[in-house]
Amino acid sequence: MPVDLAPLPARSVVLSLLLGAHPDRLSSADLVHAGEHFGIPAATTRVALTRAVAAGDLRRDDGDYVLGERLAARRRRQEEAVLDAETPWDGTWEMAVVVVGGRPGAQRAALRERLSSHRLAELREGVWTRPSNLSRPRAYADDAVLSTFTATPDEDPATLAAGLWDLRTWAAHGVLLLDALASTREPAPRLAVAAHVVRHLAGDPLLPAALLPGDWPAAAMRTAYAGYQAELRSLAVARRRGEPRTDGQVAHRVPVTTPPAV
Repeated sequence: MPVDLAPLPARSVVLSLLLGAHPDRLSSADLVHAGEHFGIPAATTRVALTRAVAAGDLRRDDGDYVLGERLAARRRRQEEAVLDAETPWDGTWEMAVVVVGGRPGAQRAALRERLSSHRLAELREGVWTRPSNLSRPRAYADDAVLSTFTATPDEDPATLAAGLWDLRTWAAHGVLLLDALASTREPAPRLAVAAHVVRHLAGDPLLPAALLPGDWPAAAMRTAYAGYQAELRSLAVARRRGEPRTDGQVAHRVPVTTPPAV
């Protein structure tokens, strides 16, 4: 599918900037300047900030804006994702089985979201699994409706993985995003592509290399995004020094954005 280059709305821009800000707080002036760099008028950014606070996505702290708890937890998960996959794989799989029935739909949906966020896939209704190659704790195991196991499948693990995740489609779209990030130069569309890159990486199942297609683009996507971060870092440095940008404009202070996409 083609990559959507439509600029992000103001709310998504300010949340994306705070999701990646280090340190994890920005002033109103910081966010207004960053919004202007991406073509968002100052008044529009201020309205977006007010609405984000009202919705609980942001909160004020000593005059600065910081992430609300839901987005702060999301950032922690995203920043830990790559490190999760560093544990050597011994061929075993995690398994979580739902053992309590008759639950309300909202509870079932919340459990599905929780298991998906831990990179498990549903083998059949109520049975979730993935290779045991992640270093993160199995925090989902404390759920009272689950019974958890470590198992070794009888079938070929690569075939099992290909049935649980659409790896070829994920890889093909990842390549499209890489191409779009390399070819898009205007700030607002480029941020939009970067947001798509991070959303897509959030869906990387983080499988052992032995189970992945040979052209798996996740590492290249992370490298390309690191380059985008460097661009934003140079903009921030240039604005603090008052140096002109290469296009003749004065660079705004744009914080480094690790995981845009809201």
